[in-house]
This record gives sequence, C-alpha cells and structure tokens, in this order.
Amino acid sequence: MNEKTYLKWYNKIGYGSGDIAGNVVYAFLSSFVMIYLTNTIGLSAGIVGSLIALSKLFDGITDIFFGAMIDKTHTKLGKAKPWMLYGYIGCAVTLAAIFAVPTSWGTTAQYAWFFIAYTLLNGVFYTANNIAYSALTSLVTKNSKERVQMGSCRFIFAFSTSLLIQSVTISFVAKCGGGANAWRTVAIVYAIFGLIINTISALSVKELPESELNEEDSSESAEEKYGLLEAFRLLISNKFYLMICGVYILQQLYGAMINSGIYYMTYVLKNENLYGVFSWAFNIPLIIALLFTPTLVGKWKGMYKLNLRGYIIAVIGRAFVVAAGYIGSVPLMLLFTALAALGQGPWQGDMNAVIASCSEYTFLTKGKRVDGTMYSCTSLGVKLGGGLGTAAAGWLLEFSKFDGTLAIQPESCINMLHIMYLWIPLVINIIIMLILSRMNVEGANEKIRNKRNMT
Repeated sequence: MNEKTYLKWYNKIGYGSGDIAGNVVYAFLSSFVMIYLTNTIGLSAGIVGSLIALSKLFDGITDIFFGAMIDKTHTKLGKAKPWMLYGYIGCAVTLAAIFAVPTSWGTTAQYAWFFIAYTLLNGVFYTANNIAYSALTSLVTKNSKERVQMGSCRFIFAFSTSLLIQSVTISFVAKCGGGANAWRTVAIVYAIFGLIINTISALSVKELPESELNEEDSSESAEEKYGLLEAFRLLISNKFYLMICGVYILQQLYGAMINSGIYYMTYVLKNENLYGVFSWAFNIPLIIALLFTPTLVGKWKGMYKLNLRGYIIAVIGRAFVVAAGYIGSVPLMLLFTALAALGQGPWQGDMNAVIASCSEYTFLTKGKRVDGTMYSCTSLGVKLGGGLGTAAAGWLLEFSKFDGTLAIQPESCINMLHIMYLWIPLVINIIIMLILSRMNVEGANEKIRNKRNMT
C-alpha cells in the first residue's frame, strides 16, 4: 500500500533551502574562525581551543532543553517553526560578533569577547534554530520517502553552501581589503543573507495538526506530558539515539579535521587556494550521492544497507588519501577525497529519516512522542563534535609549535598537519562504519510492529 503524500516539490526545496542558512553559520565558522583568530587577530590557537572546549560545558544541556521546549510548544505556526525563525536572529547577530573582535582591545578582553559570542551562538541561538529545523522533517510529513527526499534536498543545499563558502571566502576577504575589518564585513554579509533564507525556508512548509501526527494503528496514547529529566531518560534508553549521537559527533570531528586543511594547504602544499579546490572534490561527490539517495533507499528497501556500504567506500577512499598524501600527489588526493565523499553521501541524505525512525522506536516502545527532543542529537552532534574538533585542532597546533606569524612552520607542525588532515579522518571513518553496522532501526521497528500484529 502506498503511503499518503503530504508535500509538493516546492515544499521540499523550500525546506531544504534552510540548510543554506545553517551552513552560512556552520561552514563559515568551522572553516575560518581559527585561522581568523590566529593569523588576523593574533590569538593563541591553544587558548582559543580551550575556550571552545570550555564553552561546551555551558551549552551541553541546552540541546535536550530546547528539544523538550519544542515538543511542548503549541502555536498557530506550529511547534518548531517559531524556534527556527526567532533563533536565527540571534545566530546572525552572534556570527557577526565572532568575526568582529575589537583589534584595539587587550588580549584578555579579546578572548572574553570571542568566548561570550561563541557560547551564545552555539549554546542558545544555533541550538534552538537547528533542532527546530531538523524536527520539521517529522512534523510536516509522515511519509518515510518524503522524509528521505527532504533530507537529501537539505544536504544538497548544505554541501553546496559549504562549497561556496569555502571556495570564495578567502578571495572575498581579500577583495574587501583584508584584515580584521574585511572579516567583519564578510561576516555581516553572510549573516544577513542567512537570515533572509532561513525565513523563506520556515514559511515554505506547514506543520501537520498534532492530532494527525499522533495517529497510530495501535491504541496507545501519544501522551507528551513529561519533564526534562523524563525526556533525558527516554533518549538514553533508546540505543539508536545514542548511536546516532555518536555518529553525528564523529562526523563533526571529521569535518573539523578536514577544515584544518586550510593550514595543510597553506603550510604543507604551499598553496592556500587549494583549500577551495579540495572543497570541490569533497562537496560535489556528496551532492551527486544525495541526488541518488532516495532512489537507492527504495531499491535496497531501506537505509541500513545503503549507509553501511557507503561508509565502507568512504573508509577505502580515505585510506588512499593517506597514501597519496605521503606520495605528494595532489591529483590522487583529490580523486580519493572524491571517492570517500561519495561513500559518505547516502548517510547525509537519509540521516534525518533515520532519526525520525529512531523517534518512532521510542513511540513504539515507550508510547511517547518526542520528535523535537529526539532531534537534539543534530545540534548536540554539531556543537560537541564541531566545537571539540575545532578545540582539538587548536590544541594540536599549539602542541606542534605552530606560529601564525611565521611563513614557514617547524617540522613538528608539518608532521602534526599530516596527522590532522590524513590520519584522524581515516580513523573516524572506520569507527563510524562500525557503528552503522549496528544501526538497523528500521528493522527493529518492523519487528515490533510484526510482533504486535501477531498478538
């Protein structure tokens, strides 16, 4: 029997465009904040890394908090859309503030400015916006195929935006005159653009009535009256949620190490413009994979096999990137970077649908609808993985005696850049592959339904 459809093509595209706004923040921040602070403002990579890690202690609980708040929100706009709309206003302001560290201030004040702006962005505004945006996947449609299509659409926009940001930002800053003022100007332009797109995206879809969302073949009630501690208990009792959190955090760590490529290109390959070229090699195959993900999910009757096989390819690709890196062949590095990205694509495309299935698992086993809270894993992964990854990059650079004022770095730094850009991404891909081999949430849900139908 065919599932009921809820969305038109323009709803899916409108929703997907929201990740343009999200990645205006994330791609710009994760790719360039460290090199802006070390090479333009002159701050210590190690201290910046420590401040980022400390920030995680302040915003660690906000993911579940905002997820629970979304679940308890009841407005004419819906449950998630108000948080998505208003959260991004704060994102725009704090993104501009991060790249507007006053150059006339003392070093201590500059660190404080960065820490406050960074913590507000990640711990409050980005959290509220990102969880709400991700939760819309399960709030605007109950059709599993449409959820996969929404996921593929959003990440096509996400990786296209990352590609654009990573390709043009260095030259954009240069055209604005270079230096701190140029970085501030670029950040303001990106923030305003993201705010416009986020608003369009939120208004392009309509949340389903709660009565329709809670309809189930079973007679169990979708009771939602639970507190923050109960929400936390529901999450940690779902093994698939923990797996998804783990994978998401590892993905962001992976991205942070790949973003350290700006240092690798500058000091190892001696050409900072290659960072944009590698961005093409990484993002274009991801986009191609996303285009075919909905079809492959249907062909292989689910997401489990597709995701696992994709990451097997990703591991093989990164292993060859390591070999090509030590050979010193940029063309081979580009080729195998593309192969690895192609393998990572399916998981990116159907990840939100897997989370929706994970939420369904909680409903089937616990009788509670926790869609917003369940999608806290997206913000949790971005903040913990991306933040700690950026922090680790700063620590590793500091440990290796990196000095942003030097045109030629010491050998210890060059060796560390090989570890950061070549070896750590390979190890992370292997761990993700092993976790995905255990993440068959679709099969678990099907077994529960079959068992109920037999009784």
